[in-house]
Amino acid sequence: MSRVRVGCSWSRPRGGAANVTAPRPLAASVRGSLDLFRAFLREQDEPDACYSLLARHSVDQVEEYGGPVAGLTVVDVGGGSGYFTEEFRRRGAHAYLFEPDVREIGGKPPNGTVVADGYLLPLGDGVADVTFSSNVLEHVADPQTFLSELARVTRPGGLVFVSFTNWLSPWGGHEWAPWHYLGAERARARYRRRTGRAPKHTLGENLFAVHIGPTLRQVRARDDVTVVAARSRYWPFLAGTIVRIPGVRELATWNLLLVLRRCPR
Repeated sequence: MSRVRVGCSWSRPRGGAANVTAPRPLAASVRGSLDLFRAFLREQDEPDACYSLLARHSVDQVEEYGGPVAGLTVVDVGGGSGYFTEEFRRRGAHAYLFEPDVREIGGKPPNGTVVADGYLLPLGDGVADVTFSSNVLEHVADPQTFLSELARVTRPGGLVFVSFTNWLSPWGGHEWAPWHYLGAERARARYRRRTGRAPKHTLGENLFAVHIGPTLRQVRARDDVTVVAARSRYWPFLAGTIVRIPGVRELATWNLLLVLRRCPR
């Protein structure tokens, strides 16, 4: 039996602005993208600088679509050691980190950090104005169940921000990219030869081949969210256009940002 889509009505977030902020100037976006690329290249040596910059960039995007986060309740799922949570808090949000891996949390997590699985968050329905998850979807075996849980804890009319590195992106193999184009096992073996240590990620265990086309079709078929935006997270121009071109998007998007609005119950 076919499923009938239910449109989402919009309601103003508690404490938030009624209208989204104006897009940032193109020059600033290009500059920001270049800064991020340079930071990624130095990520191993300067992780604090890299992830602090990424956090500022990410919260800028949240505010571009949802208005100022000051006063909003933000749930950061899989946010590692808390760079995103801390940036949300600096801008006045009530932000909370939920991270399943204690090794990723590190020694100085934000106050109130909870060790929790993104499949089963210890939260009631509709408690968050914004649910945020950066580069987690490619690390879960069941992305649709993960998205269902993010939607569950988001209030009707609230926003879900999900970004992930798609498998055919030049960064799809993570630390063993771009050699994943030649096959995961070959890429892992090369990484081991080059560095003398085992790679962090194993395909099918803690890294999964997530593709943009199937993900978009699955999300658009859901009745608990509607898609506000689907765009390249880092690309400074034509970010949404690239995502609309089958085939090309799998290579050129690099990292997909999905902005979803929670439907009424």
